[in-house]
Amino acid sequence: MTVCWNRPESTGGSDINNYIVEKRDRAGVRWTKCNKRRVTDLRFRVTGLTEDHEYEFRVSAENTAGAGQPSPPTHYLKACDPTFEPGCPTNAHVVDTTKDSIIVAWHRPIYDGGCEIQGYAVEITKADEEEWTICTPPSGVSATTFIINKLIELQEYKVRICAMNKLGVGEPTEVQGVLKPMDKIDPPEVILDSVLRKGIVVRAGGAMRINVPFKGRPTPEISWAKEDGELSSKVQIETGEDYTQLSVDICDKYDAGKYILNLENSAGAKSAFVSVKVLDTPGAPVNLTIKDIKRESVTLTWEPPLIDGGSRIKNYLVEKRDSTRIVYSNVDNKCTKTSYRVTGLTEGMIYYFRVLAENEFGVGQAVETEDGVRTSEPPLPVGKVTLADVTKTSISLSWEKPDHDGGSRIMGYYIEMQPVGSEEWVVAATTKACEGTVTGLSSGQEYLFRVSAFNEKGKSDPRSLAAPVTAKDVTIEPRFKLTFNTYSLPIGDNLKMEIPVIGRPVPKVEWKKDGQALKETTRLNVSSTPYSTKLFIKDANREDAGKYTVTATSDHVDLPGSVVAADKLEPPEIEMDADLRKMVNVRASATLRLFVTIRGNPEPEVRWSKANGTLNERTQIEITSSYTMLVIENVDRFDTGKYVLTLENLSGSKSAFVNVRVLDSPSAPTNLQVMDVKRNSVSLSWEPPLIDGGVKISHYIVEKREQKRMAFTSVSSNCVRNSYIISDLQEGGRYFFRVLAVNELGVGLPATTEQVKVSEAPLPPGKIALVDITRHTVTLSWEKPDHDGGSKITKYVVEMQSKGDDKWTMCSEVKALEATVKGLITGEEYSFRVIAVNDKGRSDAKPLANPVVVKDITMEPVINLLFNTYSIKAGNDLKIDVPFKGRPDPEVAWKKDGHTLKQTTRVNVVTSKTLSRIVIKDATKEDVGKYEIVLTNSLDPQFLPSPPAKPKIIDSTKTTVTLTWKKPLFDGGAPVTGYRVEYRTTLDDEWMVGVQNTKNTEFIVVGLTPGAEYVFVVKSINKIGASEPSPESDKQVAKEKEEEPIFDISNDMRKTLIVKDGSSFTMTVPFRGKPIPSVTWTKPDVDLRVRAVIDSTDTFSSITVEKATRNDSGKYTIALSSIAGTSSLTLNVRKYSTINSRFDQNTKELMNNHSLNAFRHNSDYHYCDVGKS
Repeated sequence: MTVCWNRPESTGGSDINNYIVEKRDRAGVRWTKCNKRRVTDLRFRVTGLTEDHEYEFRVSAENTAGAGQPSPPTHYLKACDPTFEPGCPTNAHVVDTTKDSIIVAWHRPIYDGGCEIQGYAVEITKADEEEWTICTPPSGVSATTFIINKLIELQEYKVRICAMNKLGVGEPTEVQGVLKPMDKIDPPEVILDSVLRKGIVVRAGGAMRINVPFKGRPTPEISWAKEDGELSSKVQIETGEDYTQLSVDICDKYDAGKYILNLENSAGAKSAFVSVKVLDTPGAPVNLTIKDIKRESVTLTWEPPLIDGGSRIKNYLVEKRDSTRIVYSNVDNKCTKTSYRVTGLTEGMIYYFRVLAENEFGVGQAVETEDGVRTSEPPLPVGKVTLADVTKTSISLSWEKPDHDGGSRIMGYYIEMQPVGSEEWVVAATTKACEGTVTGLSSGQEYLFRVSAFNEKGKSDPRSLAAPVTAKDVTIEPRFKLTFNTYSLPIGDNLKMEIPVIGRPVPKVEWKKDGQALKETTRLNVSSTPYSTKLFIKDANREDAGKYTVTATSDHVDLPGSVVAADKLEPPEIEMDADLRKMVNVRASATLRLFVTIRGNPEPEVRWSKANGTLNERTQIEITSSYTMLVIENVDRFDTGKYVLTLENLSGSKSAFVNVRVLDSPSAPTNLQVMDVKRNSVSLSWEPPLIDGGVKISHYIVEKREQKRMAFTSVSSNCVRNSYIISDLQEGGRYFFRVLAVNELGVGLPATTEQVKVSEAPLPPGKIALVDITRHTVTLSWEKPDHDGGSKITKYVVEMQSKGDDKWTMCSEVKALEATVKGLITGEEYSFRVIAVNDKGRSDAKPLANPVVVKDITMEPVINLLFNTYSIKAGNDLKIDVPFKGRPDPEVAWKKDGHTLKQTTRVNVVTSKTLSRIVIKDATKEDVGKYEIVLTNSLDPQFLPSPPAKPKIIDSTKTTVTLTWKKPLFDGGAPVTGYRVEYRTTLDDEWMVGVQNTKNTEFIVVGLTPGAEYVFVVKSINKIGASEPSPESDKQVAKEKEEEPIFDISNDMRKTLIVKDGSSFTMTVPFRGKPIPSVTWTKPDVDLRVRAVIDSTDTFSSITVEKATRNDSGKYTIALSSIAGTSSLTLNVRKYSTINSRFDQNTKELMNNHSLNAFRHNSDYHYCDVGKS
């Protein structure tokens, strides 16, 4: 029940600060207090009544001095709900049609008549008839949807719905327009919930279910597919009338991917996809390739697995095994790149390699090299090439073996030739020995020759014959190559003497002894070849001693042409130490010396250079005819690289290189980028340094520096990845970041970012409200975003969209929280949305809840008065501003004491569209009176009001919660007549009505379940209907609210109370607290329970002392105590006995200047509060 009353005729000299409402059951005797909180309104809704019981009520006023006498009680009233027939259902509409049926739906009535809705009746009639036929059973249907069957296709019908309660049937609501039964053709529509749109994550071994509702008429054909692959045999597909489901009972990594749903019917086609991530170990890396093979190392490269197992690949495991073993052994289990150089291998051995990826769920499958890899490389070039023989059709060459076979046996040699004047080299012969003959040459043709060694890894660099050779027969004067000219041997030994013979054509050899032709016997004989002659004597004796002469003769051959004497030409040659052929390692700050032997005729030109760079200014180069040396003192990491030596003369050119590695701390990381910036974190990424200092990078150091500081501080001193998220940054702060690589030799150079502001795009604006509408404009307002992203909001962008248009257009940019959109077309419907912008970007758009039809609206005039009573000292000026609003602009009229206000030079009124101001100059007694302002316009409301702001919870008990809220920004053109309060538990989706219509902006929701958690919303109501719900309140558990006890007293009450000797006095102290605290009064050395009368209620406590004496002076302490805390207050009382003292004179003057708020008792007075009159 709601109890109302009028203010008391007298306030007792102090403002009324509370009303105490009490009730008494007809069957009871005690009066019970109804309000636990302070009531300042002139009405109060009493809850917690027992149905069908009769109650009487009374009200007491309370000021700072205490509670007054209660009012006379009301007559007995019975607690029962008033009941009526229900209101009409709302939002009646068509859900669907077929060729012989119509499905309609509606919402519950706003007002249920005070008792439960028992059902709904649905009636139908042909559009051209007036006779209605009920379709539902006589008792109605409880659901808010109904299917009307057995209709005629394309016949026009009208349908209406009525609500029923125990008192009868309410007014009907008719479905707008005429309805025709017909089969609809709708293209397929897929309904993906937010979970499916984000993607499904399932652990390996778990089950996966993708359930997708769909629409479409006729029912579409369903098909599922998987991107980049076929559906697994494990996939089960189930399809119903309005849903389809794909499921896998036991998932593994191969079930991850994008599943595509295709729907098609005669009206169109639709497809959607759901991404599935299976949390499992990763698949095998792909494209494992052998990039480089050396004598003792192999370089592997690969690509990440196609399936990462739903988790980022942390690192790779690299393993090897030689061909004589079955088991793989670990090489590195923390490789973070997709390449690796396996070192420490045995030269010439055959190896197999494999790589496995690892994520947070474990090590995945391996990818292996298909074939064994022999640790070898192409051989070094052959040694010096020599011309052994030449004819007019052939040439014979010989050469030395290479210094190293590359770790694999040399399989043979290629002899290549190139006719002078040609640019093409052709293989002329292949041989396994270190000599060979090229035949089929053209007589007189000049040729170049070169020789290459080859093994299973490839061909060496070629080694050229020093000079070109002409294919022709040559004549050479016969001669011998005698090693000795005297031979001695014991008698009986054998003598074998071989003498090389040179000559062209092949000379004829003759032997003589002591000037006579040598006679051959069975013991002595001579044998000859084109290149040597041999003398053999068996069982030598004294007769064999003597002088043996050998003679070589050949026919003379005249050769055409002439012979020119010239120096022999030699192309450049580089003889490099074996140490220089390997990687040259030198520590930082040491001296680098590269000594290389050279030759060539004429003396070649020598050039040193550095691949992919230039020689630094510290480089010193020494050149002689037989060697060259490059020297760099005090080397650092930037001296690492490939140094190229080039020789060039008239006979050709030659190049060789030396790889130098300076063992130093690394250079700066490259491509340092800020990948992502959040409110309090920054994500960095980088690539390894171009120069690793000759040693593997072990980790990175990440540092930060605030803009206002000079020094960097460490964020991470052991980052093993090429990315890092720096968190716990100050929102809006400006920072610099840098990264340094570390190897075993120390910390390298830093890579530093530009200045970074730690912020992100803001959150969307808060709730958007419609402030005003005219025929060409719409005014919107909105709340600030909950968070600006750490960077100041620079502007708001308002966008609009015409009905039927898919495109959003920017219509306004403002810095304030309000904007007016102009240039709109009257009668058009528009949607609006607002976007917040900062220096990091744009927020998501926040839309206005409903579209807006642009047209002039009317609004009843509303006056916003801050005060209704004004006091002014005579002679002063008075100015009163009265804000108002209304549509169209209201006419303003002022009255004084019921008569039209006459304006003079001293009294005048100024009025604008939103404010009227009355100015009275030099006020006199004649200006005292009642002034009225009257606003009038035409009223034609057309809109629902906007919702109130988010309700605030101010109190709670085990079964009640007290809410308060602010009025809506927009009343829809008609006054807000009340508010509807709804609530639900946080575990339920159904909203319950706490009150259908209350005019107050505060309400107590009763009948709640103790311990349950609730949220609340409020709707504004005008004559058009109820608004959208407000934002949900904060969650609140139904439980007693605990408030620490406190005293509600003024400063004057803390002053000393003066009491006349022999008089009586009462001190009343208001307080509050939850639960209601216990009250104790004490005074030193006095038992107040005996000396005084103490009276305590739920909101105040009073103590009365009769016939005060000197002993009643002193300090009185009141203490409050509850489970929420304790509080105490001390009041001072002083007694006086005469009125002639100076103090009493001051008291008299004080009483002359102030009104005294006091209680009368036995013809004496005491005062508790003094107020200016």
